[in-house]
Amino acid sequence: MAETEATVEGTRVPIENWTEWPAREALAGVGVPRRRQVVTWVVRTALVGVFLWGVLREGVFHGWGYAALAGGFLLCAGAVWRFYFSTLGRRLWLSVGLLGVLLAVGAAAESAGAHAVATGLWCVCATIAVERLPLGYGMAVAGVGMAAYVLVNEDRSLTTAGTVAGVLLIGYALRLDEEARGAGFRLLAQERAARQAEAESAALAERARIAREIHDVLAHSLSAQLVHLEAARLLIEGRADRQQILERVSAARGMAREGLAETRQALSALRGELTQAEDFLREAAASEGARLEVTGEPRRLPAEAGQAVRRVAQEALTNVRKHAPGARVEMGFAYLEGEVELWVRDGGGRGSVGVPALPGAGYGLLGMRERAELLGGTLEAGPAGDDQEGFVVRLRVPA
Repeated sequence: MAETEATVEGTRVPIENWTEWPAREALAGVGVPRRRQVVTWVVRTALVGVFLWGVLREGVFHGWGYAALAGGFLLCAGAVWRFYFSTLGRRLWLSVGLLGVLLAVGAAAESAGAHAVATGLWCVCATIAVERLPLGYGMAVAGVGMAAYVLVNEDRSLTTAGTVAGVLLIGYALRLDEEARGAGFRLLAQERAARQAEAESAALAERARIAREIHDVLAHSLSAQLVHLEAARLLIEGRADRQQILERVSAARGMAREGLAETRQALSALRGELTQAEDFLREAAASEGARLEVTGEPRRLPAEAGQAVRRVAQEALTNVRKHAPGARVEMGFAYLEGEVELWVRDGGGRGSVGVPALPGAGYGLLGMRERAELLGGTLEAGPAGDDQEGFVVRLRVPA
């Protein structure tokens, strides 16, 4: 039910909007357990049976009066049934008109002396009006029904007032119950939608991560192959020895195989099946003849942090081969509090001075920098400085 707010002595107080329909979920009975539906229909059937039994015991109807009673009962039952669907469609005036049928049949029954029939119809009309109509209109219709009941009722004033209050409270209690159930159903639907959106977002993030891993692997592998193939081209143009050319081509072929192996390793890393980053760094340092220094207390790294360390190490070593071939390489890996740090430095060599710092260090290092930033880390690359020759790449990522 829609609500507005008013200010009372500086405090915001919710005020019910009397012209707003109950929620569709409340009107439709969405989310009602089957057991409760069965119990509700059993109770309704019992109440109708008790009502009819009381009418018959009243002894007002005789002969053709029973036919009138049956016809009136069918007319009222049809009006109530149609009222359910008209309120579900939020057709206000049709709904009010159908309740007017109940009020009119009740008046006719009262004029015929069937006081129990009239009382029952007016009470039912008031109850379902408050339950299913916008509260302002529902109270107006209920007021008409209860006013008719008060006018013809001959019971004590206290009993009459109690009956009126009880009917209105029952209708309003049913309304609140249905609204609460409808609100619960809407929250459940929103939670399911949020979970679905979260699952879709996770799937997209996973796809992006896989794409990034494969891109980095291929970029590293293809750039290394390009170095060897370019060297082979120069050897061919210079009419070099056939064996030298074959070595370069074989090296490029080996890099292609390594690229495929690294692709498989990347997929394994995404499944949490990869070896530790420290072990990979030792193997990489040994294969490149580099010196590796590991400090800190070793621990298992998250998959993404481990992959970032691997990719940056590979990219840095590839840059050394491309821009400073033959240079001395030093590597360091430190387990810090809440993060890890990797640095790779070459000792200077042919081409080393010409390697620019970020952001002009090349698309490989730019990609590594983006990867580090996505993880909440940093990547720095540039001249070693401090009177040291060469180029240094330094990565820090949370882990």
